[in-house]
Amino acid sequence: MPTPSGAELARPFLPTRDFDLSKRFYEALGFEKVLDSDVAIFKTGSGGFILQRLFTDAWAEMCMMQLMVDDLDAWWTHIENLNLPANFGVAAPKAPAMQPWGLRVAYIVDPSGVLWHIAERRPGVPHD
Repeated sequence: MPTPSGAELARPFLPTRDFDLSKRFYEALGFEKVLDSDVAIFKTGSGGFILQRLFTDAWAEMCMMQLMVDDLDAWWTHIENLNLPANFGVAAPKAPAMQPWGLRVAYIVDPSGVLWHIAERRPGVPHD
């Protein structure tokens, strides 16, 4: 029997130490908030994630997300203009750099400690 298919969407749940601060952080980055209730659902491109009012250090420290973008330089300019450390109390973002696995990546950490890899798609590489 074939696997059902249609408009499936996988969305991870992310921890929040401060639910409201995390929502403001992701809105500032430009993610679209599509639900704000007991959880907050954010959308970007064809993906998204769910913020929940649950936090443990171990989970947040091990949680990583990847955002694939077409123009990392434009994203980096956007990130720098947000002054995330001053406005959200987070670690300073790390500038784009080529990584040993072949992707150019910038790094940001959200207010709960979730590490984001913002990576530039490579032309002609379908899995990017």
